[in-house]
Formats: sequence, C-alpha cells, structure tokens
Amino acid sequence: MKRYRDFNTSLRELFGGRVQKIALDAGFTCPNRDGTISRGGCIYCDSRGSGTGAMLGQHLSIQEQMARGCEFARNRYGAEKFIAYFQSFTNTYGPVPTLKHLYDQALAHPGVVGLSVGTRPDCITTEILEVLSAYHDRFLVWLELGLQSAHDATLRRINRGHDVACFDRAVVMASDRGLSVCAHVILGLPGETRAMMIETARHLASLPLKGVKIHALYVVRGTQLSALYESGQYRCLTREEYVDLAVDFIERIPPHVVIQRLTGDPVHSELCAPEWVKDKRINLNLIHNRLKERDTWQGRKCGGSEVPWP
Repeated sequence: MKRYRDFNTSLRELFGGRVQKIALDAGFTCPNRDGTISRGGCIYCDSRGSGTGAMLGQHLSIQEQMARGCEFARNRYGAEKFIAYFQSFTNTYGPVPTLKHLYDQALAHPGVVGLSVGTRPDCITTEILEVLSAYHDRFLVWLELGLQSAHDATLRRINRGHDVACFDRAVVMASDRGLSVCAHVILGLPGETRAMMIETARHLASLPLKGVKIHALYVVRGTQLSALYESGQYRCLTREEYVDLAVDFIERIPPHVVIQRLTGDPVHSELCAPEWVKDKRINLNLIHNRLKERDTWQGRKCGGSEVPWP
C-alpha cells in the first residue's frame, strides 16, 4: 500500500476505473510575459508555458487535441474516462466568454468526467470562479494554482510577479465556491534551504487545499534559469537530496490532500540539467522506498504531532 494519497487511486475510487488527464494548450499567454506584470516569465518557464505546445507549431483546436489525447490514452492506458486539463500558460487569462467557450468545447468530448484548469493566483476573479463552479454538479473540477514557494523573497527571485498572500486569497475564494484547489510547488528553487521548503509544506497544510503537485526544479535550455546554471550561479538538487526533501514534504501534507504529482515531465531534448529527472519511474520508486525505510507516511508530521496513516 502506498504511504501517500496518490491521484490515480483517488480517481479510481471516484469513478471505478482508470481516468486519464488530457493536457491541452488553448493558446493563452501569461501576464508575466506580455508586459502586464513583467516580460520573460518565471525564470524556469519555457516557450511552451510548461505545457504541450500544441498551439505553437500545429495550431490544433481544443477538439482536435481532445480527440488525439483520448485516442492515445485509450490505446496506451486502456482509459475510457478523461479529465480535460488546460495546462499551458495561464488558463484563466482571457475574456470570460472566451474561457467558457473553450472549457465547454473540451467538456463536450465523449468520456470526459472532469475539468482541470491551471493558472496563476493573480488571474482569478469572482466571474471566473462562477464559470468554473457552474460545472461542479456535472464534472469533477480542479483549479490548479501555481505557488512554487511560500516565501516572498523566493517568488521575487524567480520573477513570479505575485506574493504568497495573493495565492492564499485565491485558494480561499475558490474553496468557498466548492472548487477543489491543487497547489503547484517546486523544490530546489534558487536560494532555498531545506527549512524553507519544509515551511512551504507547513503553509500549504494551513490552507483549504484538496491537492498538491511537487517536483524538483530542472533547467530547460533557453530559459533565464539556464543562464544562471551555465554561469555557476545555480546548482540543481541531486537525486538523493530531492528524494529526502520529497519525503520531508509528504510528511507535512494532511492525509486527505491528494498528491497529484511527485515528478516533473521535461522535454528530454530541451533539458539542460539534471539528467536524473528524466527517470520518472526510478524517482517514484526511490520516494516510495524512502518512505518505507523511514517508516513514515503522508501527514505523519502534520500539525506538530504524529498522525497515523488512515
């Protein structure tokens, strides 16, 4: 039995079988790139906006992306149920009618049981939350919000363009409307210590979150981070460091929170460093084994006292 609440198991409990997320690129940009807040984006972000890039070269419509993604998931995983995942860039950054039209297109595809929207906390409004919450009676709805770190100094260093308080407000606003909120966190950000990363876990535990995604920072060619790495101003985590940090983090996340991700998915041809992040299965197995070795589990150190695994 896994010692943390993983996403696949959670979905199987809800829907009785395999559910696959279909990553979508709706052609959005980001206020941290277009000059509204800043230009250049976060220092680690690539030209795909941490997504598929389906709108960059192929200009595929949402319907085409859904059709291709679902066919692949059926053939590869045997999935018959799907979550439409608006992943690339900032997927609430646009006119509300446009957003709703795109969401509706994805949700109309056969077999879709859920909607997941990745965005920034400073691109959340009451109107957008009303659109998302209106789907809640027919679909599983996740709002995925990027935080990365609970330290404002780090957020400035990586050019996030918002502070921790902005994230906290967005989480509460969405939770109050019945939406399931998933926080995105990166371990190994420039200037961060183990104590700072553990404090980020503690901060997340204090919020009404239903999910969290965690991965190690990796360096993509052509990003601002790659310039820091190549000049010797940034050192990547080793695999051993990340495995131990991930376990430290898991211990401080409440047991009911779904851990949607523990590894990243870099484009191999564009990865600068570290090489070990390519080995997703190996990294997951090492985290699972480290949890066993330390005889620990999700939430064990949550709230200042030892919590038994459910």
